Amino acid sequence: MARTADHDLRRREIAGAVRRLVATAGLDEATVANVAREAGFSVGLVQHYFRSKDELLLFAYRQVTAAIHDRVAARIADGVTRRRTISAVLFDSLLELLPLDDERRGEYRVARAFRGRALDDDTLAEVARAGAADLGDQLSTAVHNGKECGEVEPDLDPALAAVRIAALVDGLAEQLYLDPNRGVGDRTLRTTAEDLVRECLDHVFTGECRQYRRG
Repeated sequence: MARTADHDLRRREIAGAVRRLVATAGLDEATVANVAREAGFSVGLVQHYFRSKDELLLFAYRQVTAAIHDRVAARIADGVTRRRTISAVLFDSLLELLPLDDERRGEYRVARAFRGRALDDDTLAEVARAGAADLGDQLSTAVHNGKECGEVEPDLDPALAAVRIAALVDGLAEQLYLDPNRGVGDRTLRTTAEDLVRECLDHVFTGECRQYRRG
């Protein structure tokens, strides 16, 4: 049991080195030699835990998507504990997907780099598709639950609303990464980002929650 835990820990440490390299220097710098140096391990040790570079990159990509998922799940759990409305919980959760600080900018660069590589790699593409499907399912479920509690109109299609929200967040995340200080009226894109997400959700969650007060 201890041996398995140590094995998993080493793999996570190596994957962490991949993420740091990609976040600062790009995916091409994530060679086995560079990853070993960043992790403080020998090349042989890295190759002991990962049979190929492709296996290493796949594991690292899955770790990135899992980290994002866990953080969003924590936001949701906190919102439920605090008895917040679905729209309020969803708002906080979606902000975790936007590169609004250094940590999330680095994370976005890593995820975006892997998504780019996924265009030519079916295995990475499957991880990307699974992540997108999971987000879509969570959004659709949130909208469906909103209908149940009165926050969403009964005739609204949850799947269509989920696509709309996901498209806004995905596009906004890319623009924020490329130029967060771009002028938007008398403000910057960074300072208007939260308002844009809120406006999008307000078009979906138009009613009042029958369980909790809105917000």
